[in-house]
Amino acid sequence: MIIQREMNDSILSTVDQFPVITITGPRQSGKTTLVKSLFSDYEYYSMEDPDIREFALTDPRRFLNKKNSAIILDEVQRTPELLSYIQGIVDRKPLSTRYIITGNHQFELIHQISQSLAGRTIIFKLLPFTISELKQLVPEQSLDKCLLQGFYPGVHDRRLNATLAYKNYFETYIQKDLRELIQIKNLRLFNKFVKLCAGRIGQIFSANSLSNEVGVSVPTIQSWISILEASYIVFFLEPYYANIGKRLIKSPKLYFYDVGLASYLLGIETEIQMERDPLRGNLFENLVLIELVKKRLNKGLNHNLYFYRDSNKNEVDIVYQSSRQLIPFEIKSSETFSKHFIKGLKYFQNLFPERLKKAYLVYTGNIEKKMNNFELIHFTKVSQMID
Repeated sequence: MIIQREMNDSILSTVDQFPVITITGPRQSGKTTLVKSLFSDYEYYSMEDPDIREFALTDPRRFLNKKNSAIILDEVQRTPELLSYIQGIVDRKPLSTRYIITGNHQFELIHQISQSLAGRTIIFKLLPFTISELKQLVPEQSLDKCLLQGFYPGVHDRRLNATLAYKNYFETYIQKDLRELIQIKNLRLFNKFVKLCAGRIGQIFSANSLSNEVGVSVPTIQSWISILEASYIVFFLEPYYANIGKRLIKSPKLYFYDVGLASYLLGIETEIQMERDPLRGNLFENLVLIELVKKRLNKGLNHNLYFYRDSNKNEVDIVYQSSRQLIPFEIKSSETFSKHFIKGLKYFQNLFPERLKKAYLVYTGNIEKKMNNFELIHFTKVSQMID
């Protein structure tokens, strides 16, 4: 079953505007399936194939100058040399040439693209399924099962055991591929580091703290976290700054791009364990945040999401900025509403009375209602609350 991805329309709307479309994202997020379904009449080449890769690198002009000029180049980070040749081709024939390229490592790939294809391509970032995309495959699923299984397409397409699937993902990709990228000498310490990151979901990131716990230098921690971020494993939510005369927290908060992988790293293997785990609320917050991130990225836009926290521990989980308007979100994994849940929202509203017109408490209960400027919503509807 081919899932209709929410990014489809955004991609198709750019076909006549850019000679090259770039789709990046984590491994196994569905990039290949998406480009093959949207561009079925294009010639498809995977740069993971040794024979194709050798042909492309040995004679790149012949490889790229085909009679059918519409080409999909999958996993192009394996052959970055091709990007310079593509630049020359699209400059000579900007309207008649079409290339769809995909790749995994966002920092490395985007740097290479900015060097060769600046102004010639649009970049989309495809993450694993959204809640509504997953519902096309699994119409009904409990929150604990969502947190356990995550949103990677393969887990649901093939009905895989989530623990085994993420164990394989961790061992074959995070351990093997990333180890080669940054030449990790002590795999045991790196594994410890990744699992400690999972235990810090929703917390302020501190390289010093991780350095002490893992037993490696701060520069090593910074190198490791950079490669996890570049490979779409972890995500940093930056603090919201405003000239309001407050002492604000300046470090980002750490999250994972997928809660299923984070749950595996935390050692959670069943729904019963998930229900009782002390980090369940953190994982739920992670799920809601990434759902909002996906909404924006699926439109090809920056996410414009932040958090607020000052030195007096006044905080709001998420702040969405749309032009001058601010929309704060407070996230609770409870099914029952309590008035103290909106304490942070009220404080934030008093800080920005002219800029804040809406505020949301996102929770797991089914009662939805409005309370002055605050609205109580079920988490499955959170992406509908932003543009």
